[in-house]
Amino acid sequence: MKKKKVIQYVLTGLLAAGALVTTQAQDKALLYEVTGPALAKPSYLYGTFHLVCPTDLIITDAMKKAVGESQQVYLELDMDDPTMMADMQKAMMMPAGKNVKELLKPEDYTILDKYLNEKMHIGLAQMGMLKPIALLSMMYMTILPCQPVSYDLKFSEMAASEKKEVLGLENLSTQLNAMDKIPMQDQLKGLVDIAKKPEAAKKEFSDFIALYKTHDINKLMSAMEASEFSGGDFSQYEESLLTERNTSWIPVIEKAAKEKPTFFAFGAGHLGNEKGVINMLRKKGYTVKAVE
Repeated sequence: MKKKKVIQYVLTGLLAAGALVTTQAQDKALLYEVTGPALAKPSYLYGTFHLVCPTDLIITDAMKKAVGESQQVYLELDMDDPTMMADMQKAMMMPAGKNVKELLKPEDYTILDKYLNEKMHIGLAQMGMLKPIALLSMMYMTILPCQPVSYDLKFSEMAASEKKEVLGLENLSTQLNAMDKIPMQDQLKGLVDIAKKPEAAKKEFSDFIALYKTHDINKLMSAMEASEFSGGDFSQYEESLLTERNTSWIPVIEKAAKEKPTFFAFGAGHLGNEKGVINMLRKKGYTVKAVE
């Protein structure tokens, strides 16, 4: 697999990991129209599931219309930033030349190394210097029964085909800093648990996608909270993974939507609950309406 494609999957895997926390959506929907103060035309919000099989990446007529009526697209990260690949290659390395071998029990190292060699034909001898979140992102490719695709990349391609600018709600370092607040041991435990029970991990991930396709984000996030492969209680990191980032996104969303109609796409976990993007915008006086 080409290095660029691997890095793209790491990027979308990072986004996915950031969404695996508790939330509660107010509506059974993924697409929302935003109207209100100082907005000459509507903007749109869409909640993504960052990595899916091609048959599960569904672009509806309503989504096409929302992108078509928008003059720019905002994703969590600026996926067409020419410096993104180089920045990601640096960011996904363990700090100070460390190796995951130093942090894993010998038996766990053996289990994870065997899994990677069997599934990806490359082991920890070559990849042990990568952060656990980067390893997890690549392991997603072994969990899905297909060559995975990404809503984020799809929206980026749609924008490019219509010559619309793609921008990011945050930069890479901000997202990685949020991820780094999850203890390294919890991240590694999640990897080892997948390697120990790969079939159960595949079924669980398949169940997540099935729930996502029903647009019932509340049930999806409840299932993710109960995941046996999260490595720990990820709900305790909701503040850094969701709330703090949502709060920082609101002024970016407001400014962009006031300047021109915008299509915003980000992990579905950011949509709901009292401190989600939808409710924060409603508290600001905007009308956020589900689009069926």
